[in-house]
Amino acid sequence: MTDLAWLVPLPVVLPLFGAGLALALYRNARIQRVISVVVLSLVLVVSAVLLVQADAGPLVVDVGNWAAPVGIDLVVDRLSALMLTVSSAVTLCVLLYSLAQGEADGDEAAPVSIYHPTYLVLTAGVANAFLSGDLFNIYVGFEILLAASFVLLTMGGTGERIRAGSIYVVVALLSSVLFLVALALTYAATGTVNLAQLAERLPEIDPGIRLLLQVLLLLAFGIKAAIFPLSAWLPDSYPTAPAPVTAVFAGLLTKVGVYAIIRVQTLLFPEGRLDDVLMWAALATMLVGILGAVAQDDIKRLLSFTLVSHIGFMIFGIALGSQAGSTAAIYYVAHHITVQTALFLVVGLIERRGGTTSLDMLGGLAKLAPVLAVLFFVPAMNLAGIPPLSGFLGKVGLMQAGLADGSVLAITLVIGGALTSLLTLYALVKAWNKAFWQTPPAPLPDRRLPVGMIGPAAALVVLGIGLTVAAGPLYEYTQRTATDLAERTPYIEAVLPDGRRGDGESADVAREAAAERAGQTPTTGPTGEPGDVTTGEEVSP
Repeated sequence: MTDLAWLVPLPVVLPLFGAGLALALYRNARIQRVISVVVLSLVLVVSAVLLVQADAGPLVVDVGNWAAPVGIDLVVDRLSALMLTVSSAVTLCVLLYSLAQGEADGDEAAPVSIYHPTYLVLTAGVANAFLSGDLFNIYVGFEILLAASFVLLTMGGTGERIRAGSIYVVVALLSSVLFLVALALTYAATGTVNLAQLAERLPEIDPGIRLLLQVLLLLAFGIKAAIFPLSAWLPDSYPTAPAPVTAVFAGLLTKVGVYAIIRVQTLLFPEGRLDDVLMWAALATMLVGILGAVAQDDIKRLLSFTLVSHIGFMIFGIALGSQAGSTAAIYYVAHHITVQTALFLVVGLIERRGGTTSLDMLGGLAKLAPVLAVLFFVPAMNLAGIPPLSGFLGKVGLMQAGLADGSVLAITLVIGGALTSLLTLYALVKAWNKAFWQTPPAPLPDRRLPVGMIGPAAALVVLGIGLTVAAGPLYEYTQRTATDLAERTPYIEAVLPDGRRGDGESADVAREAAAERAGQTPTTGPTGEPGDVTTGEEVSP
């Protein structure tokens, strides 16, 4: 363990501790706010430090000092560090936005005593999923997300939110069941759920079993990521929630699924047997999602469909199975988390100023709220891929990787991606014209926008621009990330050094099970403790 490895559990531990403290102090709303802001600020600082440290090599912590693969490992490599840092910045901005909204509304729309602990638990679940070094702990992270997100989604108790929350929970539970079945079969086939050890053992099992495990995991993660045809639940679930909740869901929750797909495809199934299937799914996700967006007259639903369509770009990069594709996909994930969250926060401001999210009822906002017009225009053009913004850079990287692949399917996806970008531009320009330039059918309410809500939204818009300004160093970072993912050895060797390949150092039961699998007899060391196994060959210490 390196000197700074003790920081690794903090993005999970701090929010959980803060959630418990906030729940205990539920009678004092002001203290709850302070706890939430301080905790998420600390998580952002820790994540930034880990981002720098992970660039020198993965950091690993054995939880409870139980060595892998018996114990649970938390692992920070370049991929998880980048995801953790971007998600921490987003969750902090959304929290600040929600605090200003709650203060402006007199906290009538969101019970503070419930909101803050739940939001912190959600943050812990996201961090846990990014840091987990074994499949079961990723499953635990997903279940934490499910419980917290259902509470946030149905907060307020309106019939529409309860209905949307019910749909979300049913779909999420289906994903959880598939994931749990995949976990059980994986352990039955390999005797482990540790990711590093699975990377070594999966090639040794029957190819048919391995393909079945891959299909089940992709189905479970595909639902989380909202990949077509597993995406129908999203446009009906997200728009009903309050603006901050919708923003954090749109920015983060689907990306947890995308992250899991990147991890298992590169680490566990590098042979790429399902790459063509993923490419077709990516193409369908792009086109069906954006066609749905074009047909919408509600700006929240429009953005929900664009969210689905742009998941297709990320899956495209993953499915290429090349370092160039992975590089562009990871960059695009970081871009999309920031830009999509910013857009949903701005839409919350539009709803507050105009009293509705219906494009047919809005109009004239460019004159009434010029700052709001700028805040919407910049991330909208970024999402559409207008040069030189980060959305354009990410899409160019993906298309270059597709052209380098040269296959008919990859070229088809490049064409599909270009068409999706054009339709995204059309849908967002249509929303821009209706909301900001057309004459509204009725005078809009005269509502002042709180500075506390504008600030966090503007911060995310600026962060999206920052991804463009820092595109060179960031793209180089994602290139190094993709190289590590392709090689796999940096991750495996960090989690399972030579002395720990196969069994955890702290578990007698695991040691005996390993000996039985090898047809060997466990022996004891000179002190009477379990030692090496008898093999008839020289045993290394």
